[in-house]
Amino acid sequence: MMQDRIVGVDPGVHTGLAIWSRTDRKLVDVQTTTITAAMTMVKMMADFGSLHSVVFEDARLRTWFGAKGREALQGAGSIRRDCSIWEEFLRGLEGVPFKPVSPQSKGAKLDAAQFAKLTGWTGRTSSHGRDAAMLVWGRT
Repeated sequence: MMQDRIVGVDPGVHTGLAIWSRTDRKLVDVQTTTITAAMTMVKMMADFGSLHSVVFEDARLRTWFGAKGREALQGAGSIRRDCSIWEEFLRGLEGVPFKPVSPQSKGAKLDAAQFAKLTGWTGRTSSHGRDAAMLVWGRT
């Protein structure tokens, strides 16, 4: 299982976290948690030697903007800050490659039924967990 796991992260107040097994070619975890709990899990996998890489959705790479209200723009600023924190954290993990990706790269949002049909994941999910999973689903 050494360096088998690819972690997907959807930053935000509710952080989506998904773990893809390169060996088993399937999702082994999809959840929504806090930023600190997600970072603790990533650090533990890195320390254990099971972490291959991390892919995180980076709101700073967003190139399109719709008509948004003040609250939404403030939330976007918070998420951009979370992305900076994730990048700083990941740079501190020696030997663990990471890739920031734009929000557009993961494709359209999937509801729970669509997600289950596509991935085979039967556990409960939130939109944050599903977004994180789509960052890593099918990676080698």
